[in-house]
Amino acid sequence: MATRWRMPSTLSTAGAPARAQLQLTADELASVAGLARSAIDRLVRAGLVEEIAPQSGRFSAAAAARLRRMQRLRADLGVNLVGAAIIVDLVERLEQMTGSSKESQ
Repeated sequence: MATRWRMPSTLSTAGAPARAQLQLTADELASVAGLARSAIDRLVRAGLVEEIAPQSGRFSAAAAARLRRMQRLRADLGVNLVGAAIIVDLVERLEQMTGSSKESQ
């Protein structure tokens, strides 16, 4: 019998909809992610982290969770932040597709 691959819980975005309602300032996001505020500004300019609304300086808690996943990929696997953002995007899409297929069954 083939073993089915399961996503590590540390990369899971389960619970993201509930977190998405919370908002953080750029300073709070920097603190949560263990980064300098200037690093958050650079990540926003690069499109790796999105503000709730352009130029608002406010971020969803889901964005914080996404950034923390990116940081873990960087620390654990040595992936640069652009690569980590791509991986997190793919994981989120896979979870959406898996969730959609389960709902249709």
